Amino acid sequence: MPSTSGRHFLQIPGPTNVPDRVLRALSQPTIDHRGPEFRKLAREVLTGAQGIFMTKSPVVIFPASGTGAWEASLVNTLSPGEKVLMFETGHFATLWKEMATRLGLQVDFVTGDWRHGVDPAVVYAKLANDHGHQIKAVGVVHNETSTGVVSRIADIRHQIDATQHSALLLVDTISSLGSIEYRHDDWGVDVTVGCSQKGLMLPPGLGFNAISDKALAASKSARLPRSYWDWEPMLRDNKAGFFPYTPSTNLFYGLREAINMLMDEGLASVFARHERFGHATRAAVKGWGLEIVCQNPAEHSGVLTAVMMPEGHDADGFRQIVLERFDMSLGAGLGKLKGKVFRIGHLGDFNALMLVGTLGGIEMGLALAGVPHKSGGILASLESLSGVSLAPVS
Repeated sequence: MPSTSGRHFLQIPGPTNVPDRVLRALSQPTIDHRGPEFRKLAREVLTGAQGIFMTKSPVVIFPASGTGAWEASLVNTLSPGEKVLMFETGHFATLWKEMATRLGLQVDFVTGDWRHGVDPAVVYAKLANDHGHQIKAVGVVHNETSTGVVSRIADIRHQIDATQHSALLLVDTISSLGSIEYRHDDWGVDVTVGCSQKGLMLPPGLGFNAISDKALAASKSARLPRSYWDWEPMLRDNKAGFFPYTPSTNLFYGLREAINMLMDEGLASVFARHERFGHATRAAVKGWGLEIVCQNPAEHSGVLTAVMMPEGHDADGFRQIVLERFDMSLGAGLGKLKGKVFRIGHLGDFNALMLVGTLGGIEMGLALAGVPHKSGGILASLESLSGVSLAPVS
């Protein structure tokens, strides 16, 4: 491959750019994971993670991807044959459902068009009609990474409460944690699933479960097989600052630094920054005359924007041109959206000028690929970011 100048633009919705501060932290010498130095590090990280999840409940950290954390959320709370309510909001919601089925659970999977989030009214109707409380858990993806659609967790919790149903609420925050507002305690979530390589600005390798008292109680009687994913030995050893098996030691150094960065900026400011970038990106897409996958403005994501390609134009071919000409990676369409959609990641260690460069590469790529579009997308994004009209002076 020929050498290129400048840096690669990694604008997929995760893994995201790892900031220099975190890279330096990761490069520290590996230490004894059963020694006093690690105990101090682990306690700092476990406490700091509670702040990111906005919970006083324990947070378990697995050496795993988000997929592993999905499995942990299910096997620790449910028994074979039990019923789970899940929703087809996109590719990752579908994968979580398939995992639940393979684990021997009965899944009531509410079909969707991949362009809308979970309808809280449907949650209410499903649970209100479940008079025998056969549904043991409701599984929801907060930010669907394949579509850029956000489901309204607080509203869903309100509808569950309105039915006085006993079902657990399990929420995937794999692409939203540390980027858009999420409140484990205030929103009454029982298990929150997260991972390291998106809003937490780390390489892949850490999976998280934040666990409510209700979920912990359910784990005492849950009968799905579990060993590696078992919360009990993790919580037991975490009390002393240790783990029942080898943890991702150097990733913990990076996680501590990432948590410090997020807290130094302030979570409210982090959320506002991502919302601002999402708005500016959507302004550019609208300026180009292209269509956003998410159809409900109340469900637009600050993490990524998924863009529909005009009929007859291949999204993957467009992405290849952008990669070859501008050294920028954009997210592919997944599942039923393959070849039809490209995704713009605007999350993590990311600022306004990086977004301008990203959108500039996309606009040039649209022209090179012969994709029908209007001019003015970049100008619209600049106006959104600056708050100043940039119309040319005659």
